[in-house]
Amino acid sequence: MTVTRLSADRDALIGAASRRLLTTTACALALLAGPLTMPVMAQTAPMNAATRAYDIPAQPLANALRAFGRQSGLQVSLPAEAARGANSAAVSGTLSTEAALSQLLSGTGLSYRISNGTVVVGDQSSAVTGGAPAADGSTVIGEINVTGQRAETSVSSVNIGAEELAARNPTSVADVFRDEAGVSVGSSIPTSQKVYVNGLEETTLAVSIDGSRQNNRVFHHNATNLIDPSLLKAVDVDAGIAPADAGPGALAGSIAYETKDVKDLLTADGFGGMVSETYNSNSNTFTTGLGGWAMQDGFEFLGFLNYGKGDNYEAGNGDEVRGTETNLLSGLGKFAYEAESGDRFEFSHERVRDDAERPYRANASVVTTGRTWEPPYRNYKIDRDNTVFTYTDTTPEGWWDPTVRLAYSHSSVDTPIFYDDFDASTDYTSYDGQGESGSLNGKFENKFALENGNIVAGLDFYRDKIELDTERDTEDATERARNVGIYTQVRIEPLDAMRLSFGGRADKQWFEGTTGEKWDHSGLSGNASVEYDLTSFLTAKAGASHVWAGIPLAEAFIMNPNWNYGAEGPEVTTANNATAGLEFHHQGFTAEGSLFRSMIQDARVAKWAAARSNLNYDVETWGFEVGAGYDWTDGFIKVKYARINAEIDGKPADSDTGNYLTTPVGDIITVSAAHTFSDWGLTVGGDMEFAPEFEDGANTYAAYEVVNLYTEWKPEQLSHMTFRAEVQNLLNETYASRATYGQEFGNVTPLYEQGRTFLLSVKATF
Repeated sequence: MTVTRLSADRDALIGAASRRLLTTTACALALLAGPLTMPVMAQTAPMNAATRAYDIPAQPLANALRAFGRQSGLQVSLPAEAARGANSAAVSGTLSTEAALSQLLSGTGLSYRISNGTVVVGDQSSAVTGGAPAADGSTVIGEINVTGQRAETSVSSVNIGAEELAARNPTSVADVFRDEAGVSVGSSIPTSQKVYVNGLEETTLAVSIDGSRQNNRVFHHNATNLIDPSLLKAVDVDAGIAPADAGPGALAGSIAYETKDVKDLLTADGFGGMVSETYNSNSNTFTTGLGGWAMQDGFEFLGFLNYGKGDNYEAGNGDEVRGTETNLLSGLGKFAYEAESGDRFEFSHERVRDDAERPYRANASVVTTGRTWEPPYRNYKIDRDNTVFTYTDTTPEGWWDPTVRLAYSHSSVDTPIFYDDFDASTDYTSYDGQGESGSLNGKFENKFALENGNIVAGLDFYRDKIELDTERDTEDATERARNVGIYTQVRIEPLDAMRLSFGGRADKQWFEGTTGEKWDHSGLSGNASVEYDLTSFLTAKAGASHVWAGIPLAEAFIMNPNWNYGAEGPEVTTANNATAGLEFHHQGFTAEGSLFRSMIQDARVAKWAAARSNLNYDVETWGFEVGAGYDWTDGFIKVKYARINAEIDGKPADSDTGNYLTTPVGDIITVSAAHTFSDWGLTVGGDMEFAPEFEDGANTYAAYEVVNLYTEWKPEQLSHMTFRAEVQNLLNETYASRATYGQEFGNVTPLYEQGRTFLLSVKATF
């Protein structure tokens, strides 16, 4: 078997036909968007005055607003500093949204502002209230959106909401985190991108998508979690210390991705849709997005479809980087029903597929090994899907606030496996190989409301499998693991100036190797963190955790059906984490600094050789992150600097030994800023990443500086349209991002990032 590709002529015809079809659809929907906007507004506007029954006792403001969000069916954003020491008034009776919110906030002295459709409660700028007093003395406001509610769970967190994602307009997971100095993403193409938090690879974190556990350790040359960021509404990262309810295996923290919901797009019964088109000048890539959503009498529906097709891009030096073409298809569907009683049932399915020629080792352009039977390129097909059922009660009473979730996540990589047939007269010889991972997982938990916080308690489980399936049946292999855990997490404010979070979990795991041998283990995990307001503008915070993760499954493509596990089997993996810092906030100015350290013991990274099934390492990362910023009414500026050190078994880490563990990062500086000219509907902004030269042991990592700029226009006359233009890598730098594989090795040419690139996009909503 040899790798074959569609001819250039056929590729061009297919690409042209698909672009014509998608462009025609886009134009048609854009023309429809204008006349359809007014009926939708007419449908939804009266619902703002709808009344609901409210029963919210006087309590700390943060808890009261969470209860308000549940009972109103709406969402609320509240900065942490606005909640400190504040208490709400009681709300009781059948009231309009405006009247209930006004009654809740009475006596707090808090105002709010409206920016891009988001209401932020707690804005101290009285000049920008965004509303006017109604006849009954209440303050009339529009829709309320939630942003970053998980900020309370961790003293070291990254919370990226819908507004930030819209501003970054991400085309890959690297764009999602490009303003975050402490989060690095390796590789230049989505099919092989991996996320590192404080230098630790994402498989050492508890990663979930819409609450579903991800178990995607299939092939170390590929992405751990292939994600289309256009489907996301929020990303929350707990760096180092994760709460017990983040799930099992949170050795170095957690990452929670959330996809879009109908209630992010509609506040009342109605319907809507969108169409978007983005053009990448460097790779001649067109990406089209289509979406539709509706809500009526408790029923909700949402659907998104995205398709991207393009050529290889050029690096900053002008060289074509072969194996970087775009052929990505993704989709998201959700269906939900919410009864008048508040019982909510939701079913969602998300899928992402990438199918294209890639470098033989997809995370590096060239790796010189001397293996003449390996071609420089081969086809990779990556397919990831995620199916989730969730039950919640949106109108909880007393101590009854349940969540029930059942989910299945799956990821597969199909690629030919080449071998030496010792026949010089033949071309490359191969056979088909497929690696798969799957996780059936779920949980039942309840949140018990307290006067000064809440307690979450529950039970979760997973049933994971990773397997290799090839044309040679003798090479097929599978590892399995089952886990059941019980957990509790307490989040309280024992004092007006203190916020305390602590919890623990007990897990029992059953592990089965490729040989059918079985072992079982159990362990305990615990975490505690505290924030204390030293003054009205200065907060100290600290936390620590110990995590028991059981035995991690091996990756599919290195599995060996003849592994020798020994009598005791692989070691269980554990971790210890600690962090401490200070945070300053005053009249729009912010500054923060934190120290962190994570130590993972017996991290399993098995190799194919029969005697290396139990291979493990001790991994340690440590460093600091500092930042400063200023927010004003229509804009912001932020600067962040992180220093991250990594060692494996007491020696400086490298990107090869660190597969699935860690990578050298060194120093990273990010700068981001934006300003909106409200009268014109125009936003201009940009960001920069600067990585100074970094020496770690015998290895030196080159410096680079990347600048990205953008402008976005939402014309008042065409309120349903958004036009955006941006330039990425303005300085045309030739570089590989610091977390990209292979930069320290002389036989590796890393995947360079794309050179100067212009992105033009248009989006129509109706």
